[in-house]
Amino acid sequence: MPKEHFYQSTITWTGNNGTGTSHYTAYERSHSISIANKATVAASSDPAFRGDRTKHNPEELFLASISSCHMLWFLHLCSAEGIVVTKYKDQAFGTMEEAANGSGHFVSVTLHPVVTVTKAEMISRANLLHAAANKMCFIANSLNFDVNHEPIAIAESD
Repeated sequence: MPKEHFYQSTITWTGNNGTGTSHYTAYERSHSISIANKATVAASSDPAFRGDRTKHNPEELFLASISSCHMLWFLHLCSAEGIVVTKYKDQAFGTMEEAANGSGHFVSVTLHPVVTVTKAEMISRANLLHAAANKMCFIANSLNFDVNHEPIAIAESD
């Protein structure tokens, strides 16, 4: 029997300006994301959808989840293979297509991890482990599109 893991978060709408959703422009898209024993995240919709550009939006958090999950698996696989990573930074890009009715879906995500390893001879194997990390990532395994990778690995001495 597969092991199950359960997660819980609380979303609270904070954008009622006094008249609720009486009109499309009468309310803010602001909300908070709370998870027990963790900092609350102030969120909104994307500015293209009347959101507050100073707050995180679901699309950005979705992209960050993919990138974060990939990184955690990559670091695990490197550790298991004796590849010593000392730095990791990813700039992830995602494309969402919006339909005529206002709905939409992501069609692509590309990760651009820049990884520093301790020895030059670790570089080629480290770059190959991104494919394995993608196959292990819980988030990537839940998507209906492929996650692409354009990794760069460098040695500390470079």
